[in-house]
Amino acid sequence: MTMTGGDSIAASLRAHHVDTVFGIPGAQLYGLFDALQRDGMRVITPRHEQTCAYMAFGYARACGNPGVYSVVPGPGVLNTGAALLTAWGCNEPVLCLTGQVPTAFLGKGRGHLHEMRDQRAVLAGIAKSAERADKAQDVSAAIAHAFREMRSLKPGPATVEMPWEQFVAEGEFEIVRPLENHPDPVADVAIGEAAAAIGRAERPMIFVGPGAFEARDEVLRLAQMLHAPVVGFRSGRGVVSNRHELGLTIAEARKLWPVVDCVIGIGTRLEVPSWRWKPRTEVPVVRLEIDAEELTRTPEALGVLGRAKTSLTALLAELRPRTPSDDWRQAIRKARAQTAQAIQEISPHYGYLQAIRAALPDDGILVEEVCQAGFASWYCYPVYEPRTFISTGFQGTLGFGFPTALGVKVARPDVPVVSISGDGGFMFAAQELATAAQYGIDVITVVFDNSAFGNVKRDQSEAFGGRLIGSELKNPDFDKLAAAFHVDFARASAPEDLRTAIETAIVRGGPWLIEVPLDLADEVSPWTFIHG
Repeated sequence: MTMTGGDSIAASLRAHHVDTVFGIPGAQLYGLFDALQRDGMRVITPRHEQTCAYMAFGYARACGNPGVYSVVPGPGVLNTGAALLTAWGCNEPVLCLTGQVPTAFLGKGRGHLHEMRDQRAVLAGIAKSAERADKAQDVSAAIAHAFREMRSLKPGPATVEMPWEQFVAEGEFEIVRPLENHPDPVADVAIGEAAAAIGRAERPMIFVGPGAFEARDEVLRLAQMLHAPVVGFRSGRGVVSNRHELGLTIAEARKLWPVVDCVIGIGTRLEVPSWRWKPRTEVPVVRLEIDAEELTRTPEALGVLGRAKTSLTALLAELRPRTPSDDWRQAIRKARAQTAQAIQEISPHYGYLQAIRAALPDDGILVEEVCQAGFASWYCYPVYEPRTFISTGFQGTLGFGFPTALGVKVARPDVPVVSISGDGGFMFAAQELATAAQYGIDVITVVFDNSAFGNVKRDQSEAFGGRLIGSELKNPDFDKLAAAFHVDFARASAPEDLRTAIETAIVRGGPWLIEVPLDLADEVSPWTFIHG
């Protein structure tokens, strides 16, 4: 059957079980968007290109399947750079489909529309894979290769570009079926060494990242066998529920850190002990990691190369259950009890985060943000299931939260989704209230309004003699902003008001904007329980 290059892309996406694309059409991509329309693909068009990529990231983060977005090349792609970098940092499969100048202009530097000097090289620096299909007949193979790279080993984003005229070029094109993933490395002889090191420990602690999502049952078995607390910093939260006696937040784990005698990292970069807490070089470290390059960054650790589930299965077979000392059991209980009391000083955000938790079901999803409430949520907000706490990870991408939450809700329309933002971060993408209203994306957006970039203002006040620059904000009337975008609004001045507002929003449905007015002078810094 004769088809266009755009048709080939649409058919290739279908072959990879994609039914949704986040995108904004433009001149180079008319042929693609026309093909998506004729195919019946669901296309969601937000009001800024950055949101296309953030929504794709949120979609992937929430469900584990690749998120796909499409924007024009050059400035369009660069507008998505922060989100693409976030996907890279968080190891999420996000596919960017973009165009190129016409073939006759490639590499000529003639200033054609949206031309970049070397777009593919730029994208290769922030993506796991960057492909260019020079001809329409090549684009299906490029997409199949991109999906294989995104899904194999440690996941990550990929990009595919194609010259302008090839989207409408016609021919008899083969649709390449999904390729087998690259084979996983097999857990090697280091399993025995790892088991021996762990077996000698009396007070082990397990740190988990998103690489452990697929192995939550095995992680819990290991934890119970060793009576080892399991700690998720940001992205790994929910692997073991915070309801479980061994499911700890970083604030609880920090109290135990001085006496831990073995660290087990599973699918994590081990950011917390290596970066924020006092290093303890005498403590043996065992890392279960699928990325060989990542293991080279901690040469002092005993690395077990392989997928978490496979490596844990082998490790569990080598270990024997043991009875932990009463002192260790007591230390864990004491750390949890003392922390539960101590973190209540993080006012007012402790109360507001507890209110959100009370309003949401166990599988409800919270999308945090780079703000005071977001930092506090790392330990003041209990998490019970994987992929229900969405973070920007080490990138700390200000403004990611609200647009990401839109993609989360598209992926998980069956559960409530709450986005928390500061007023500064929220205004990066406030126009996307229009997207929520247009497409009926029922995200509940909570904006903590202290008229500042709170972290910046506090740092300037405390470390730079109170000389403020660029940290104080003049905000709109958020109730009028919500009304302008046809979104329901509430204002909450106390935690109980916020809980009621969220419960009302869940029952009534529709997108909501909830403002929480604050004074930064009354906010207790959340960093007390994060820094060592």
